[in-house]
Amino acid sequence: MLARQSKKVLDAVVGSVAVGALRSVKLTDRRRAANVAGGILRKVGPLLPEHRVGREQLRAAFPGKSDAEIKHILTGVWDNLGRVAAEFVHLDEMRVVGPESDSANAIILEPEMLERCRRLIQGKATLSFLCHTANWEMSGVVAKQLGANSAVLYRRPNIAAISDAVIKLRAGVMGPMIPTGLDAPVRLARLLQAGVHVGMLVDQHYTKGVDVIFFGRRCKANPLIAMLARQLECPIFGLRIIRLPDRNRFRGEITEPIETPRDANGRIDIVGTMQAITNVIEGWVREYPEQWLWLHRRWR
Repeated sequence: MLARQSKKVLDAVVGSVAVGALRSVKLTDRRRAANVAGGILRKVGPLLPEHRVGREQLRAAFPGKSDAEIKHILTGVWDNLGRVAAEFVHLDEMRVVGPESDSANAIILEPEMLERCRRLIQGKATLSFLCHTANWEMSGVVAKQLGANSAVLYRRPNIAAISDAVIKLRAGVMGPMIPTGLDAPVRLARLLQAGVHVGMLVDQHYTKGVDVIFFGRRCKANPLIAMLARQLECPIFGLRIIRLPDRNRFRGEITEPIETPRDANGRIDIVGTMQAITNVIEGWVREYPEQWLWLHRRWR
């Protein structure tokens, strides 16, 4: 009982401090805050246990890279993570623009990508997969600004005050958020049946997942997106955000529909589809390895 009460008090204190920090960052210029946060994590990150995890995984994924190259990638990973944290409270300032724009708060969509997004939005309900690269939160911003009727699956933070703050910050800049839980598949299926486009992150370890190969190594992937596609025959797209060289502007990209393997009965094959999705994500990560979250233990 005492331990439970102590945890409750600690969570309240941590939540209050975190919410206060978020409010303070909101008062700061986005680029300045991101530059500072990135700089701090470039120095502090290597001192944390997650740094070793990232180094081990990078060495396994890229056996041909030197220690200096691995260190360079990890420095970028920490820089990116710091920037994501600072940018979170400034999502409402970002704007989807064309490549000719010089906006400081740009998420650039090339004409081909803009046309593809609009075609997707105007069609039947779709499923979209995302991964933890660059600032993944901005995918929801793109969908909202383009007028998509969309929803996002997300994992609710454990501390209530932080969870409430996160929901409030996201509410105005992206579609409805569906928390992970036992009822999430049913809620998502109902949304899809109602014509809502659904997006979800799919690149983290899931204990009860299906086996896929990622960088030549076996790992577990959450099959929910493939299961929903199989149930409702929804097309699956990949969405990603790329951080541009100035580190403060972005480019959005969307794939064509993923080719979903079929079983002998003509139904979408769940394991094969998750492997197809994983192959796309691996290609993204290989292109910009410093922008992916190597700090999460993907292989277990």
